[in-house]
Amino acid sequence: MIKAILVFNNAGKPRLTKFFARYSEEEQQHVIRETFQLISKRDGDVCNFLESGTSLLGSMDFKLVYRHYATLYFVFCVDSSESDLGILDLIQVFVESLDKCFENVCELDLIFHVDKVHYIINEMVMGGMVLETSIREIVENYQQQMRFEKEDRGAAAVQAVKAGVASAPTRAVAAFNTVKQTVHQKF
Repeated sequence: MIKAILVFNNAGKPRLTKFFARYSEEEQQHVIRETFQLISKRDGDVCNFLESGTSLLGSMDFKLVYRHYATLYFVFCVDSSESDLGILDLIQVFVESLDKCFENVCELDLIFHVDKVHYIINEMVMGGMVLETSIREIVENYQQQMRFEKEDRGAAAVQAVKAGVASAPTRAVAAFNTVKQTVHQKF
């Protein structure tokens, strides 16, 4: 089971966190700090799996599977029942999905579009269990969701315009009466 998905930059700043179990804010910050310290001091030529020797997530039965892309670390905290290579492949699917959805994804996309990134994660993983591994399916579902949101925003804008047009005569009359009263008071 996946316990958490963490993405942080080379300086250790978290850019995305998703925990699949309840942890207090303090525990989450501790996990992020410790995970970064464990992973960032590893050489680039060592394997991308790290067995836990400490009780980082309330259990000794977990491991860190990660990939380092450019300025970002993508880390999946999993229990021992998960396949290391399967999770490594899932990280690749996640990164490629982000790349297709954001067209050359970068750190700023994760910062400014956190809701969309969480939607992509939710397409892949729900409750710590892997749901989808097809990049094509993930991207198609993401694009369909973006179309729904665009249509919803369009419908909301039409409603706002209709409401504004309907109340425009009333506002115009009120403004005219205010100006008329002001002019009469001055003369």
